[in-house]
Amino acid sequence: MGKHAELLGRHTEVLPSWMALYYEDPIALVDGEGRHVTDAEGNEYLDFFGGILTTMSGYRIPAVVNAIKRQADKMLHTSTLYLIESQIELAERIADLSGIPDAKVFFTNSGSEANDAALMLATQYRQSNQVLAIRGSYHGRSHSAVAITGQKSWSATSLSPFNVIYVHGGYKLRSPFGHLPDDEFTAACVADLRDLLAIATAGEVAAMIVEPIQGVGGFATPPDGFFGAMKEVLDEHGILFISDEVQTGWGRTGEHFWGYQAHDLTPDILTFAKGLGNGLAMAGVVARPDVMDCLKANSISTFGGNPLATAGALANLEYLLENDLQTNAYKVGSQLKNGLHNIAEDVPEIIEVRGKGLMLGVEFGDPVSGSPNAELTADVMEQARAEGLLVGKGGLYGNTLRIAPPLSITEEEANEGLDKLRNAIDRAREE
Repeated sequence: MGKHAELLGRHTEVLPSWMALYYEDPIALVDGEGRHVTDAEGNEYLDFFGGILTTMSGYRIPAVVNAIKRQADKMLHTSTLYLIESQIELAERIADLSGIPDAKVFFTNSGSEANDAALMLATQYRQSNQVLAIRGSYHGRSHSAVAITGQKSWSATSLSPFNVIYVHGGYKLRSPFGHLPDDEFTAACVADLRDLLAIATAGEVAAMIVEPIQGVGGFATPPDGFFGAMKEVLDEHGILFISDEVQTGWGRTGEHFWGYQAHDLTPDILTFAKGLGNGLAMAGVVARPDVMDCLKANSISTFGGNPLATAGALANLEYLLENDLQTNAYKVGSQLKNGLHNIAEDVPEIIEVRGKGLMLGVEFGDPVSGSPNAELTADVMEQARAEGLLVGKGGLYGNTLRIAPPLSITEEEANEGLDKLRNAIDRAREE
């Protein structure tokens, strides 16, 4: 029995059956450097998924590792009952970068927690439990985050603390308005939003929460300005706008530092997670001061923003900015997207290539009807692993490859990954 088979047997005995694993024969990753990882049986891979967009800068970045070691030599934890200088410094940096005037920051451990906190702020500030969410969305695993997730396969319960109204998002491929040009598509979705506010809500609505580019939704990417047009309607009613930047933040889209910046708006609340910690548990909420300070009860975050996580995140943020990884995401992301379009010209089952920067989706379906082809997508993932390439999967029907390597990826590695992916697709189509 190999190491992976042994681990899978132990995993099955003690961990939940609903905890998803990739691949027919799951693997354990035990080491990494740069954009490459090694599994428990010694196989090496080029990583185009980064632990679900979390290893943002790359593996074993000396500046980040050394900052963690220095802090670990002193203290791992105190709690938010005490002042934490690295937490304050990181909050100052994030508030300044957020684009929200006079912003305040609250740290959590995960995107689920961050979105949960954002929803608490919004519903308390507006004294309403009505929330607008986007079809095809995913915002986390917590009870409140599941309640605003617009995908049946990721919704574990129908019980909800909110009255949720799902509105049209930017996934044009399967939208009833998808045949329209971008400006008309946006106008149709805005008109539908107005209609829903008139017929499906009662009194005040707390907030709309959006992913500028949907993550689990298969990197569905709306036209630029789409959410700005929607926010104009929200502003007429005083409805708060929450931008879930868990996957789109920190320059991953290349064109902008935050995903919301493609839409000519300033959010009232912004949530972040994943990439800032480069693997450490690091997430949080940024909000206008009146919104952040609206809670009347005491609260703390036991682990959120602890000395170890904030020390590592500060070093990672500094590395990101000093090395201008946003520009690299734009440059190499454009190279990857062009390469994917070239592959798609020879593969009729690829019905759409989409995304921005280093956040790219490849959707598979029937070339004529567009019917989703999840089986081929899964086969391509398996073949990519055999080629030494790790990619993700998503989409409403599980038929979209998610390509999101660390932002430090090189042009040579991008070409290497494209070659491996082309081989994987060819082999999967032959089977």
